[in-house]
Amino acid sequence: MFFSNIPTDSLNLDDLKPDLRSPKGTRIQRGLSVRLLRVVMLVLLDATAMSLAWNIAAFYQTPVIWTQSLPFILLNLSLPIVIFDTAGLYKGGERRRDYLSIIKAVSLSALLLLLIPSLYDPNGYYPYSTFCLCWLLSIAFICTARSVFDASINFVRSQGAGRHSIFIIADAEEKEHHVKFIEKDECYTIQGFADSKCLDLASREDTFEYLRSQNIEEVFVSWNAIKNRLFLSWHFQTNGITLRLLPAINELLPTSMFSMTTDAPYPTITAPIIAGSDFWLKRVFDFCLSLILILLLVPVYLAIALFIKLDSPGPIFFRQKRVGLHGLEFKIWKFRTMVVNAEKIQASLEAKNEIKDGVLFKVKDDPRITKIGKFLRLYSLDELPQLFNVLVGEMSLVGPRPLPLRDVEKFKRKHFIRQEVLPGITGLWQVSGRSNIESFEDAVKLDMDYIEKWSIWLDLRILLQTFEVVLKKTGAY
Repeated sequence: MFFSNIPTDSLNLDDLKPDLRSPKGTRIQRGLSVRLLRVVMLVLLDATAMSLAWNIAAFYQTPVIWTQSLPFILLNLSLPIVIFDTAGLYKGGERRRDYLSIIKAVSLSALLLLLIPSLYDPNGYYPYSTFCLCWLLSIAFICTARSVFDASINFVRSQGAGRHSIFIIADAEEKEHHVKFIEKDECYTIQGFADSKCLDLASREDTFEYLRSQNIEEVFVSWNAIKNRLFLSWHFQTNGITLRLLPAINELLPTSMFSMTTDAPYPTITAPIIAGSDFWLKRVFDFCLSLILILLLVPVYLAIALFIKLDSPGPIFFRQKRVGLHGLEFKIWKFRTMVVNAEKIQASLEAKNEIKDGVLFKVKDDPRITKIGKFLRLYSLDELPQLFNVLVGEMSLVGPRPLPLRDVEKFKRKHFIRQEVLPGITGLWQVSGRSNIESFEDAVKLDMDYIEKWSIWLDLRILLQTFEVVLKKTGAY
């Protein structure tokens, strides 16, 4: 069983593997130095071409003093480069060979350079002919320089040098097709091949260790191999490896970007922008806000504790084992809202479970809930002690809800993605209907949306929506 190796005693935080988004072990993107060198060379070539074009154009015209000033010279060189970068003309592949876009970018920079001095000195002499000649020469020189650059790169790669080392993950029957497809673009050296099982939970660490040892820069993964494994994009990113999908693609991913080989497009899956050091921003935010809230809510804690004691016999707090990060158990804190033997009574109520697939357990008029418990649940006040779980790092303020062992034991394999990030007090599931969710699959889809789109801003939005949902008592029982 999944829980056979999970400790049943209290959680030892030192034994926890990091959250999926944690920066521990994050590596610089492999092949980054080669890409930076290519960009630097292209920028130098463009700057040289434009400088040469301007000097030749100016040589045949009457010199104008302001065109020889350092600010104008710097503007004349930097403006086209900024426009080139905005247009994506320093990216790899076909983009840097898009000569039509190069002509458009040079023309736009020429028009802007024509406007700037005329606004600055409208009555002065303006060498329009110089700018027109410079525009034509810039197009000719830049396109020529880039053609020579590409020819040089292709020659070097044809000799087996300057190529990106890649690895292919796909089913065995797809191997020949994918190898032929990738080899059309002569910029890769295929270092190895493995089937989709190497991405399974049991083999994943060994796979990444091997990829690092072989200095793999990019991994091409077939659609069948990556399906239901989107969270792997974080693992590839923290290992400094670019993840690409191989066609044919039946559906597009919200976080994918397109690149081109010789014949067809393929998307690159990118992890959410917030990663690495930003994870610690989230952790510091969780720690500080939970500490502040605990201090502010001390009178509320005391009042709730008194009402619970007066309402029914039993302890003030309810502690229950929940499954958290990477399937490890921890004890969640809540204010007690049910009778003392509630967990024993639950077995007799399973037939009344309103969740269709039976993974979660929800009963609208649960007879186990006490009078004060009903009020606490209505406004989610029973969850307040979980701020202590957040304080010690067992939970986050926002994330997929940690579920009891009873629920997790009914998980299908695809559901365990929820356990790859820290569980939260609230989440996208809670602000999208709370108890109105009718099936666990609906809840998992919301958890998946959160994991894929995770950002600090999304966390803040969910926290604000949580207050609104709680005050309106939306879907609470």
